[in-house]
Amino acid sequence: MDRSGPGRVQGRERERERYGKPVAVAAGGLAVVIAVLVSTVLSVSGSGTHEHERGRGGDGTGVGVQDGTGTGPGTGDGTGGGVGPGTSQVRSAAAPEPETCEDGEDPAESLRPSGKAGEAVERIRKRDRLIVGVDQNSYLWGFRDPSTGKIDGFDIDLVRALAEDLLGEDPEITYKTIPTDQRIPAIQKGEVDMVVRTMTVNCERIREVAFSTAYFEAGQQLLVPKENARVKGFDASMRGKRLCFADGSTAQALMEKGKYKALGAKSVVVPNQLDCLVRMQLGKADATLTDSALGAGQAAQDPSVELIGDPETIEPYGIAMNLEDEDLVRWVNKRLDAYRSGGDDSEWRRSYDKWFADDIMSAADGKDPAPPEPKYRD
Repeated sequence: MDRSGPGRVQGRERERERYGKPVAVAAGGLAVVIAVLVSTVLSVSGSGTHEHERGRGGDGTGVGVQDGTGTGPGTGDGTGGGVGPGTSQVRSAAAPEPETCEDGEDPAESLRPSGKAGEAVERIRKRDRLIVGVDQNSYLWGFRDPSTGKIDGFDIDLVRALAEDLLGEDPEITYKTIPTDQRIPAIQKGEVDMVVRTMTVNCERIREVAFSTAYFEAGQQLLVPKENARVKGFDASMRGKRLCFADGSTAQALMEKGKYKALGAKSVVVPNQLDCLVRMQLGKADATLTDSALGAGQAAQDPSVELIGDPETIEPYGIAMNLEDEDLVRWVNKRLDAYRSGGDDSEWRRSYDKWFADDIMSAADGKDPAPPEPKYRD
C-alpha cells in the first residue's frame, strides 16, 4: 500500500534526516550517543514553550552489575559479579501468551468509555492545564527533537489529542520527564494527571494505578550489536554476559523469573532505557532487553544495533492514571476509541505512519499495523 502523503515518513533515512542523527563522539573506536538525561518540566501553550530545571537525573554511569542470580553485589564499572547456579535453558518455541492474573483477571481490561466529567476531569479543567509524565529519551516515542528543542513522538501525539479533548484548542500542557521507576510514584503522589510513556499494563501495576485500554502492543526482545554479538538469544550464550535493562521495567521483572534467571546473565540496571544503548556502544553491556517498540526506535537511532529473535512476551501499552480518577479513565477511553477509529485514516494510523515507517517497524504477520482492540471489565 502506498502511504505517501503530507506529513508521512517514507523510510528510516528520511526520519533521521528530519529529526537529526544522535550527536556522537569517538571513544575507544565506538560511537557514543550523548544522552541528555536532565529531568525537566516543559510548559507548552499557544503562547510558547517555557522550560524549567527540575533536577538532574542519572548520567548513565556507575551502574551496578548483579550476578546471575540477582543477589550478589555489583560494581560501578560494568564488570564483576559472579554467575549464580543454574543451568542454561533455551526458550520455548511456543508463541507468547497475554498475561493473566492469579484471579483470572485480564490486566488489559479497563473501564468503559464515558464523556461525563467527574472530579478528576473538573480538576484539570479548573487548572486549565494537563500535567503529563513522559519520556524525553525514547527515539520516535518521546524524545527531544534536536532541531526544535521540543519533546515529540508517537506518545506525544497522543498526549496532544487527549489535552485538546479535555481543554479545547491550543491547550496548555506540562510535560514532566520522569525515569522508568518513577512513573507509578509520580501518579500516586499527584505530581501528574497521567503518564503516557510506553508503559506496559500488567497484573502487578493494575494494583497500584489505573490504566486506559491499550493503544499499542509490544513484547520483550533482545537488542544486540550487528557485528560480533556475544548474545545470540535466550539460551546458553547469555551465561556470564552483561544484559542491560531499565530499573522498574518489565524487562527487569522478566529476568527475575525462574527460567530466565537461570540463564546466568549479569544484570546491568540503569535509570532510563537509552542508557543501555550508550553502554553497548561503550562496550559495557553485551545486549539490551527492552520492549520491541523501544528497541526498534533505538535501532533506527543507531544502525549498528539490531533486534534479534521474536518477542518473549505480549505487552499492551496503556495510559496510567490514579486509581481514584475513574472519571478520567473513562474520559481517556472515550478519546482513545475515537483516536483508533477510521482504519488507514485514523489518528492512530497517521501518527504510526509519521513515526514508524515500515522499514523501522511493521506488523509481524505482514498485515497492515492496527491498534489493539479495547477490552472492558464493566
